[in-house]
Amino acid sequence: MRINLVRNLCIAVCCFGLSSVFAAPVIPTEPGTTWRYNMTEEIGKGLNVSNVKADADGKIRVPVVYRLEGTEDVDGKDLLKFEMLRAGTITNTDLLTVNEQGITCWARVNLDGELVKFSPPQTMIAAPLKKGAGWTFDGQAGELKVQQHYDVVGEERVDVAAGKFQAFRIHGEQTTPNRMTIDRWFAPGVGIVKDVTTMQGAKGDLLQRISLELAEGPKIVERPEIKSDAAPKRLAVSLAKDRFGKATTTFSANTLEIHARWQGQRLRQGANVKAVWIAEDIGEDFPQDYKIDEASAVATTPTARGAFTLARPEDGWMPGNYRVEFYVDNVLVDAVKMNIVP
Repeated sequence: MRINLVRNLCIAVCCFGLSSVFAAPVIPTEPGTTWRYNMTEEIGKGLNVSNVKADADGKIRVPVVYRLEGTEDVDGKDLLKFEMLRAGTITNTDLLTVNEQGITCWARVNLDGELVKFSPPQTMIAAPLKKGAGWTFDGQAGELKVQQHYDVVGEERVDVAAGKFQAFRIHGEQTTPNRMTIDRWFAPGVGIVKDVTTMQGAKGDLLQRISLELAEGPKIVERPEIKSDAAPKRLAVSLAKDRFGKATTTFSANTLEIHARWQGQRLRQGANVKAVWIAEDIGEDFPQDYKIDEASAVATTPTARGAFTLARPEDGWMPGNYRVEFYVDNVLVDAVKMNIVP
């Protein structure tokens, strides 16, 4: 997966801290300035993320890097170019301005290289920061409608791997396009030292929770090696005998239903997700790679999830080799082979 969340909009995690007294810069803006974080990701019940190993407590822990890689011109405006890197992959690039008014996000480049503009530009931090201050973003991120509100709760002492910091605590609530809460701690002149972003389903159930804690920074270092072929998948997929059951690729001929489950990791709003069931080899009466059925759904959020269900034929499944192909906007993104036994 990748989720993600790092695979999310800069509305989720790109902002950094301010001081209510502007004797020092809002955040360092020298090219090469790098922040290192420890990320912890928790996935909701019944979901899984492919190609990523969780710890014994079911959480995924990885280091991430946030780095200022110079500037980039967008519509004639010179913007600071902040890259987020995970396992050598640039998961998103945030294009910001940092000045006495605070921090503003004008656009971002997602994992697929698509430039997403904010209309109006999104205020990430409105200066000066002080208890009781607040701001709202009600606008567009590309084609996506976004509504968020932030309040400065107060100041707190925060202890993370990088040290102890006196930081402003900011609480945010997102209502559109999906429910999300954001709690952030900002240290003046340093940046974000802790961030907890929680995404919820329509019924309040946990979809994903991502925590960032500052491990080192900020300081100027060489740019890490970038892996051009390490992009995470757009879908995490699995097969099972029931909606929330254990994943498997072997089914009996009497299995009542086969569920093809999917979890979006970096989908666009309105993306078409499709599953196609194919019989690779089930005997002489059927041609090889015979298409059995297909089903599709529309993703309403970047981390939308669902399951396609194929019911058992009246006379049972034909034993043999099958596969389920998963498509996003008619582009094949993954395939799972399965076997049906007598």
